Amino acid sequence: MTALGITPLTWTATRLAVLGDSTGVGVGDPVAGGWRGVGALLAEALGAVEHNVAFEGARVACVRERQLPLVLEGRPDAAIVIAGMNDTLRSDFDPARLREDLGHIVTRLQASGARVVLARYHDHGRVFRMPSVLKRALKKRIDQLNDVIDQVQADTKAGLLDLDAIPGAYEHAVWSVDRLHPSELGHRLLAEGFAARLAETGCAISTPVSLVCQGGRRITVAHHIAWLIVRGIPWVCRRGRDLIPLMVRAVVERRT
Repeated sequence: MTALGITPLTWTATRLAVLGDSTGVGVGDPVAGGWRGVGALLAEALGAVEHNVAFEGARVACVRERQLPLVLEGRPDAAIVIAGMNDTLRSDFDPARLREDLGHIVTRLQASGARVVLARYHDHGRVFRMPSVLKRALKKRIDQLNDVIDQVQADTKAGLLDLDAIPGAYEHAVWSVDRLHPSELGHRLLAEGFAARLAETGCAISTPVSLVCQGGRRITVAHHIAWLIVRGIPWVCRRGRDLIPLMVRAVVERRT
C-alpha cells in the first residue's frame, strides 16, 4: 500500500481456478451453448485462462475431494471458492466438518501459489420466497456457515467477498428467474467484487468488469414457466426430506 492508499501492481494472474457449486458454474447467466457467469467474466477481467471445475449441487466436501485435486494440477495464480449453501440445506449440516474441509481447501491452494478469495453469503430468505419458519431456520444456518467462512479467512488471511455488502444485492434485477442464482447482472457484480479483492493484493486487472449486460440470452416469461416446471418443483421435492425436519426444529426451538 502506498502513501496515497493505492496498492501497487505486483503480480498478474494468468491462470484462474473456479471451485464451487452452481453459482461457480454460471447458472443464471445463460449464453448460447450453456452458461457464462462469474468465472468467465472474472477471467476476462484478469486476462487469465479459466479452469472451472465447479458443478451444480456441489458441497464443500465435494470441492475438497473432487475439485481441488483437479485445479492443483494446473497451479493457478488465483482461485475463487463459492461453496457452502448446498450444505445449509442438508440434514447432516456440520459446521465443524465444514471448517476443516474449507480450511484444507484454502491452505492447499495457497501452498500451490494461488491467491484465494472466498465468498461470504447473503440472506437468501430476503430474495427467495419461503415460509417464515423456514426463512428463520435457513438464516440461522447461513449465519453458522458465515461464521465458518470468517474463521477460515482469519486463519488463512484469504481474500473475502461479502455478498451481503454488494451494492444492490437484494434487488430483483440481480437475481435470475429462480431467485437462487445470480442473473447476468448478478454474475457481473460478483466478478467485479472478486476482481476488487484480487486488486487489493496487487493483482493487475487488464479490463475492468462491465456492469452493462451484453452477450447473454434474454430471459422471458416462458423461461420463468419452464424453470418452475423443469427445475423448481423437482428441486422442492428433492429437498423436502431435508427441509421439513429443518422447519420442525425451527418451530420447536422458537417455542422452547
